[in-house]
Amino acid sequence: MNTAKTLKPRLVISGYYGFDNAGDEAILLSLITAFRAIRPEVQLTVLSNNPLKTANLYNVRALNRWQPGEVFRALKEADLLISGGGSLLQDVTGLKSLVYYLGVVWLALKLKKTVVFCGQGVGPVTSAIGRRLMKSIAGRVDLITVRDEQSANDLLEMGITSPPVYITADPVFALKKEDFGSEQENKFLQNLQHDDQYKKDQPAVGISIREWPLFNEKDQLVMAKLADHLSNLGWRVIFLPFHYPGDFTACLRVKQLMKAPAQIIDKVLTAREAGSIICSLDLLIGMRLHSLILAAVTGVPFLGISYDPKIKRFLNQLGLNPAGETSNLEYSKCLSAVNEIINNQDDFKVKVRRAVEILQPKALLNTKLALELAAAKPPFKAGPNA
Repeated sequence: MNTAKTLKPRLVISGYYGFDNAGDEAILLSLITAFRAIRPEVQLTVLSNNPLKTANLYNVRALNRWQPGEVFRALKEADLLISGGGSLLQDVTGLKSLVYYLGVVWLALKLKKTVVFCGQGVGPVTSAIGRRLMKSIAGRVDLITVRDEQSANDLLEMGITSPPVYITADPVFALKKEDFGSEQENKFLQNLQHDDQYKKDQPAVGISIREWPLFNEKDQLVMAKLADHLSNLGWRVIFLPFHYPGDFTACLRVKQLMKAPAQIIDKVLTAREAGSIICSLDLLIGMRLHSLILAAVTGVPFLGISYDPKIKRFLNQLGLNPAGETSNLEYSKCLSAVNEIINNQDDFKVKVRRAVEILQPKALLNTKLALELAAAKPPFKAGPNA
């Protein structure tokens, strides 16, 4: 057995990191936190769009994901490639993204490295070439963990029957409220909350929306009307862009349609800052998946607006339904959902907390299995827990 591999595993993490997306950064934060909790001595290298920022935020080695030479050297030195988490294995946002992530996996396999798909949300993969690539490359990795049952079904539908597939949970479910609220985040939060037009004891609602082709003007008007309604009831409205600057543009558009005052955060949020803000809210209305997951793990009531199958998948895991879908948002339905949550906050919190307590150990299983695989003599043998 490789002693260095056993005593100090060297992991390379590939995902949508360094792009100023607080949701994907929350995934990275959760993976790093979990890996270090289990094996403090683990050596982590992250492939990032902004290596310097990633290295400073997480105290890791970070390399430029766009430099083939750097990626090659990192993989050559590694014991294990972690691909994920997030929605990497899909072609809805473009085939190039899928080709990139599978390309990194292909290179690791050529170098005879162990590869794990970690907490992935799979699909939709609709193109013929995308499905062929998935079958030829994904079927050769050593272990797959997916964040929901439908992702496992999508793999089967594409003819991927090996390696072992575990249905776990999104890695962010491993985070807890205590992971947010450092001195830096608390200072940021205090500056946000200091505004003369608002009272200190006002309940606060956060709204996290994104640019999306089907999030049309009618939907934007529904969101603005809903925000106005809450503002008229005495709520403080805070728009929370998760991916800057695209989400800021979408949030600003809705804010400008409002009649009542509202705040909008005009800066790139780190995962910790986003989590700290959500912790301070009394309600979150979100399109962004990880805004909803962060609300769930921090005990904040939330309302999901579905723009992608992954939102429904997440809500179903908690026994919930979306308040509506983009391109067909109905004000009356959204208002009814908001009132239901406000009037039954305690019941909602209990329901979500129980679901999260089941999902948290499943989220930790992503990193536990990966580290077991890094330390095992090949071949790694384990049965799926689907």
